[in-house]
Amino acid sequence: MPTASFEAHLAATAERVETALDAVLSGRAAAGERRRPDRLVASMRHAALGGGKRLRPALTLAVADLFGATGEGPLRAGLAVECVHAYSLVHDDLPAMDDDDMRRGRPTAHRAFDEATAILAGDALQSLAFDILADPATDPDAAVRSELVLTLARAAGLGGMAGGQMLDLAAEGRFGETGPQALGEAEVLELQAMKTGALIEAAAGMGAILGRADAARRSAITTYARALGAAFQIADDLLDAEGESAAVGKATGKDADAGKATLIGLLGLAGARARLDDLTTAAFAALEGFGPDADLLRQGAAYVAARRS
Repeated sequence: MPTASFEAHLAATAERVETALDAVLSGRAAAGERRRPDRLVASMRHAALGGGKRLRPALTLAVADLFGATGEGPLRAGLAVECVHAYSLVHDDLPAMDDDDMRRGRPTAHRAFDEATAILAGDALQSLAFDILADPATDPDAAVRSELVLTLARAAGLGGMAGGQMLDLAAEGRFGETGPQALGEAEVLELQAMKTGALIEAAAGMGAILGRADAARRSAITTYARALGAAFQIADDLLDAEGESAAVGKATGKDADAGKATLIGLLGLAGARARLDDLTTAAFAALEGFGPDADLLRQGAAYVAARRS
C-alpha cells in the first residue's frame, strides 16, 4: 500500500508537535509554578525538540480524526505521549541503561549536558505529560481526562514501558552471573509488547477516547495498535542489524553485542521479515470494519513496515 499520504500526515504532525512543544517547554513559568531552572529547560528542549518522526502523536491524531474528535485535545494528547517517549529515550541512553552517545543524529542528553541533568530532564518530561493531560484545555470532561491519564500512566509504568525495560535488562544478564538469558518467543513478545508496544497502543487508544468511540471500535483500534507496535519493534531491530548509523540517527549493531532478546535472534532475518509481513496484514485486518475512512491508518502500518530510519 502506498504510504505517501501517511508520510504527509507525519510531516504535518511533526511541524505541529514541534511548535506546540516549543511553547510548553519555554523558560516562562506556568501558572502555579515557582520557576523553571534554565539548565533543566535547556536539557528538556534538547531531548524533545529538533528531531524525531513523531509517529506516536501522528497515530493519536489519525485515530482521533477517524472518530471525529475536534479541538486541541488530540494534539495535546499527542504532546503528552511524545513527552513520555522523549523521557524514555533520555533514560534509555544513560550509561546505566543502553549507554548511547548519539540520538537523532545529535549527542544524547547526558553527553550534551551531564547524567544528573539528563535524569532530571527525563523526570520532568514525564510529569509534564500528565500535566498536559490533566489540564481542562485537553478536554472539558473530567472523566475523559482521567481516562487519558490512566491510559498513558499504565502504558508508561510498571506493567508497560518501564516494566518492559526491566525485563530487557534482565534478559541481557545485568542482574546475575549467568550472562544473557535465553528467552523463548513468548517471552520476547511480552517484553517487546511492554517496552515498545504499550506506548504505541496508548497513543492510538487516546485518540479513540477523545473521539468517544464505542467499545467495539475501540477494541478494533487496540488490535490494530498491538500489531503495529509489534511490527515497529521488528522494523527497529532490523534497522539495528542492517542499518547505517548516519541514516538511523543512532549507533547500530548494538543489540547483538549487548545480547538483547529479539525476534531476529530467534527467527533469523528472513523469519523476522516474514513476521513483519504477518503483523502488517493483521493490522490491515483489524481495520476492515472502518472501510476507506481508515486508509490513513493502513498507510501508517505500511510505513512502519517499510521504514529505513
